[in-house]
Amino acid sequence: QVQLVESGGGLVQPGGSLRLSCAASGFTLDYYTIGWFRQAPGKEREGVSCISSSDGSTYYADSVKGRFTISRDNAKNTVYLQMNSLKPEDTAVYYCAAGGFFTVVAGRADYWGQGTQVTVSS
Repeated sequence: QVQLVESGGGLVQPGGSLRLSCAASGFTLDYYTIGWFRQAPGKEREGVSCISSSDGSTYYADSVKGRFTISRDNAKNTVYLQMNSLKPEDTAVYYCAAGGFFTVVAGRADYWGQGTQVTVSS
């Protein structure tokens, strides 16, 4: 059965770091583009980052460029989102998603995780 499970969220102070993990079961992540999305209370879901399956190219929203890094470990069937220099506005539920490149970019990925809460507060 296809499943994506996010982990690594929690409470962190501004300027701190977290590493989110997206572990896949039932399929192999390296065949898919993987995206990270987030949704804050009262706001629409937004794309944060994605990594392609073909050449490993990475993409980032302007709001997180220079602070977040997406990576993939095919041996562990896991994708990571390293988040540094966290800001209160990064507070959201973070979701990982898998699919073809354009479906992920459009926010219409084939598979979605259940989300992990990230709270940035002093």
